[in-house]
Amino acid sequence: MRRLLLVTAAASLAAIGVASSQDATLSFFVTSVGSGKGADLGGLAGADAHCASLAEAAGVTGKTWHAYLSTSDTDARDRIGTGPWFNAKGVKIADDVASLHSDANAITKQTALNEKGEVVNGRGDKPNRHDVLTGSKPDGTKIADQTCGDWTRSGAEGAAMTGHHDRTGLDDSAAAKSWNSSHASRGGCSQEALRSTGGDGLFYCFAVN
Repeated sequence: MRRLLLVTAAASLAAIGVASSQDATLSFFVTSVGSGKGADLGGLAGADAHCASLAEAAGVTGKTWHAYLSTSDTDARDRIGTGPWFNAKGVKIADDVASLHSDANAITKQTALNEKGEVVNGRGDKPNRHDVLTGSKPDGTKIADQTCGDWTRSGAEGAAMTGHHDRTGLDDSAAAKSWNSSHASRGGCSQEALRSTGGDGLFYCFAVN
């Protein structure tokens, strides 16, 4: 009996160790709102601050947040820490950077929730908000001239690469189903231009610690 108790205690401690090594609290979300100025997010610093503000308003403190955005000299994949990342419901999105940028990630309309744990409108909803700003290729590296002036433009000039958080589009192509690299904005970087193709200036936020 004593040996059984010792084995049980050891198993319990091991389980606690695993749980503590994977913090399943919020570490990934789609912003519930954008900057309100199209793709002008105030650069990376402004976008990161927006992520932090939304997370704190949702009751998540003590974490450092970075926006999943590439610029002319920065790759989005290098900004987001090492993972794993979980949504507001505790669902694991990906274990690490490699799995996030592979078919192993768990990003869908049902899991790419905002910081409040709400589903974000996708294709078929009104309004459609599935175009998420990234400025990135499928592997998370930058795309030249598709970052709206490194997230400082809100006019008719420039373009931003977007992904579909709901993994759906006009067809069954890989691009249409891409969460981070589906198509560029059309008509510029303004709020109106982003909305015209099914977006609203939203972006992904990841906790880096």
